[in-house]
Amino acid sequence: MRAFLVFLALLLVSPAAYGKDRDGDIDHQIMRGRAAQAVIWGMAAVNTDLMLQAAKKAGAKENEVVFWSRPPDWRNQTLTPNPDAVYFMVFFNTKDGPVVIDVPPAGADGSFTGNIDDIWQMALEDVGKLGVDKGAGGKFVVTPPGYSGKVPDGFSALPARTYSGYALIRSEPPSHSDADIAKAVAYGKKLKVYPLAAATNPPATRYTDATDDIFEATIPYDVRFFRSLARVVDEQPWLERDKAMIDPLKSIGIEKGKPFKPDSKLEVALSAGAGDAHRWLDRKLPTAFEPYFPNTHWAVPASPDLVKAGSNGYSDADIYPTDARAITYSIGYVGIKRLGTGQFYLLSAADRKGRELDGGRRYRLHVPADAPAHQYWSVTAYSRKTHGLIKNVERASRSSQLTDLVKNADGSVDIYFGPKPPPGKEANWVPTKKGENFELLFRLYAPTKALFEKTWTLPDVERVK
Repeated sequence: MRAFLVFLALLLVSPAAYGKDRDGDIDHQIMRGRAAQAVIWGMAAVNTDLMLQAAKKAGAKENEVVFWSRPPDWRNQTLTPNPDAVYFMVFFNTKDGPVVIDVPPAGADGSFTGNIDDIWQMALEDVGKLGVDKGAGGKFVVTPPGYSGKVPDGFSALPARTYSGYALIRSEPPSHSDADIAKAVAYGKKLKVYPLAAATNPPATRYTDATDDIFEATIPYDVRFFRSLARVVDEQPWLERDKAMIDPLKSIGIEKGKPFKPDSKLEVALSAGAGDAHRWLDRKLPTAFEPYFPNTHWAVPASPDLVKAGSNGYSDADIYPTDARAITYSIGYVGIKRLGTGQFYLLSAADRKGRELDGGRRYRLHVPADAPAHQYWSVTAYSRKTHGLIKNVERASRSSQLTDLVKNADGSVDIYFGPKPPPGKEANWVPTKKGENFELLFRLYAPTKALFEKTWTLPDVERVK
C-alpha cells in the first residue's frame, strides 16, 4: 500500500515519471540530438570553412594564395598539418565564374604534391609530380555547379558541385636547409590563380604569408561550430544526397537565406549537442580504423567505406558513410583522389601494449632501414585533444629530409618522444608535453610497393625508461 501511494505521488508531481516529458525538456532533448547529428554530418565542410576563415584573418582572400614561407610550426593550428613541407593553399570561390589554378611544371627548381577539393573535401583532382599531370603542370579550371560553358583547349575542367573549396599544394624541399626552403618557396610562387574570363591576360596572383600568424582552425565543439555550418549552408547549393538535413537544421536555426541568431536557450542546446558529438567521436576514434600492419596500432586514418564512397563522389546509392567521414575530418583534412600515389598516412595513438601515448613519458619509434618512400618519410606528434600541433614546442617532427638525423649502423633510425630528450639523442627527439596525451602520424611521400606488399613494416612505439 505504501509503495502504491509513493508511486501515485510521483505521478502527480512529475508527469515525466509516466512518459509525458515537460515541453521544455523534450524540446531541449530534440535540439541537443539534432545539434549532435549536425556536427557529425557537417564536419568536413566546417573543417574547410574554419581554414578559410583563418586565411581571411591572416589577410588572404578567396581566389588568392595563402602560404607559409617555412615549414609550419605550432602556430599552424590546422588538423594534423605536415611540418616538413612548405604549404601553399588556394581557397577558391566560383560564384562569379570558373577559376583557374595554374600549376607549374616540376623540374630542377622544385615539385608539388597537391590536391584540389570541393568544400566537402571531395577530391576533384590530384596535381603535381604524382598527380594527374605527372609533373608536367597544367591549367586546372574549377567550374561552378551547373556550368555549361566551354573550357578552352589546353585547360582541364574540374566540375564542382559546390561553389567553394580549396587546393592544398605542398612544395617539397629536399632538406630543411635555408637554401632548400627558400628554393621551395620560390617554386611555390609559380602557382597562379585567376578567373577563366581573364585567362588571355591573367592578373597577378596575390600571395599572403601566414607563417607568423596563429592560424586557428581546430574544431570548436560549441556554438561556433554552428556559426560556421550556417555560413556553409547559406553560401553553398543543397546537394540531393543531403536534403534530408534541411528541416533538422532549420529547427536549430540554420536556414538558407536567413541569419543564424540562436537565443540563449538554443545556444545551450547547441553547445550540449556539440559536446555530445565530440565525446562520441573521441570514443570512436581509437577503434575506428583497422590496423595496417598485423599486430600493430598503425592505421590508415580513413575507413574502407569512406575511401570507397569518396573515390566515386558518393555516387553509390546504397552507401553514405557520414559517421566515418566525421571521424576522419575531425582529425585531419584534404581529400585525395588516388590514395597512396602521392602520399600515404599512418596514424597511431597507442604504444605496443595498447596504452595511450602520454606526453609526460618517453617513447621510442624504430624506423627500419629502406623506408618505402621515393621522396621522404616523416613522423609528427600532435595533441590528442585538438589533433593540432602541440603548442609552444620547438618542433613537431623528425624527417628523413634532415641532414642531422642520426642513423643506426644498419640504416634504421630511432626516433624519441617525450618532454626531454634522452642524453645524446637530441637530433632524433620530438618534444611532447606532460599532462597532454599525443598521437603520431607517419607520412611516406611517393610510397613504393614495399609498403603495399608489406614486405616493410613499421613497428609500434615502445615506452622506454
